Amino acid sequence: MPSYLGAIGTATPPHRLTQPTIAGFMAEALELDADGTRKLRALYRVSGIEHRHSVLADYGRDNGAYEFFPNTPGLEPFPSVGLRMAAYRREALPLALAAVRDSLRQAPGIEANSITHLITVSCTGMYAPGLDIELVAALALPPSVRRTCVNFMGCYAAVNALRLANDICLANPAARVLVVSVELCTLHFQKSHDPDHLISNALFSDGAAACLVLGQPLPGPTPCLGLQAFHCGLAPEGVQDMAWHIGDFGFEMTLSGYVPALIERGIGQLTADLLQDLPVRREDIRHFALHPGGRKILEAIEKALGLSRDDNRYAYQVLRDYGNMSSATVLFVLRELLAATTPADNGAPVLSCAFGPGLTMEAMLLKICA
Repeated sequence: MPSYLGAIGTATPPHRLTQPTIAGFMAEALELDADGTRKLRALYRVSGIEHRHSVLADYGRDNGAYEFFPNTPGLEPFPSVGLRMAAYRREALPLALAAVRDSLRQAPGIEANSITHLITVSCTGMYAPGLDIELVAALALPPSVRRTCVNFMGCYAAVNALRLANDICLANPAARVLVVSVELCTLHFQKSHDPDHLISNALFSDGAAACLVLGQPLPGPTPCLGLQAFHCGLAPEGVQDMAWHIGDFGFEMTLSGYVPALIERGIGQLTADLLQDLPVRREDIRHFALHPGGRKILEAIEKALGLSRDDNRYAYQVLRDYGNMSSATVLFVLRELLAATTPADNGAPVLSCAFGPGLTMEAMLLKICA
């Protein structure tokens, strides 16, 4: 019997910023000349992103009114890892709670005190006692709830969390697993002219998502997704092209321009491996929930799998409205897909993929239960 994913709640910080606004902040912070500013603004224009959210108000302010960054030319002294982790600890819990409460509102009859397992996901901050223990206290979860932290895996980590939740429910159909992903990527702005950092600064944003994984469908008419299969692929030749390192001034993301080509070469085999032992062919799949790592990544997947932009519409919608929120992003995409389902979609397969350091490509097959 499959397990079921549903009640996907989401939350974003209050500071909603346009791409041109963020580009202006970055150009000033990097102390770019007119030509550099023009090129940076062009990069932001073609990103496919219109708005992003941040826990930091500074990205929408002028130098002199900053609260997190120094009000100095070049933002010196640049914030240390310690300052960034203090901000993460302050901001992560409220955002995670908002996503969890949004999730539980969609699952009438399931109370927080009935949760048996809690899985937290993040790659943008760590502390101990951590977010998992704070969620137990804030939600009045049973102290005996079984906690697992999925840390520092990057954008594909939510798929790993869902695989773990699925394994828990297959072993114990009475389990009620709460998965919570919270990512505060904008805490890790890097003041660097390196192309990888310029790209990262143009894409990443903050957000949280929470969902329930159960051994049976959600009660009531709420649509959900049956978890059917998972598969992980690695492209070792891309190990230097997507990486996440802890530096003295925050976590440093490497996201090279070669990543879309690597994914384009590997996504077909990943999909074939996922479906190899299943009674589902690629041609049977009409619903997709792909992690929008960036516009070029989505276009590379479309080329490799023969998809149209409309097939990929949920990913583009999330990219446009939120940017790349690392691990939380694919849950935002799945939420959009679920919101658009009708009874006519009942039983339809869904292909979902996410990507991250390694270069790791994670895939899962789901089934709409509407």
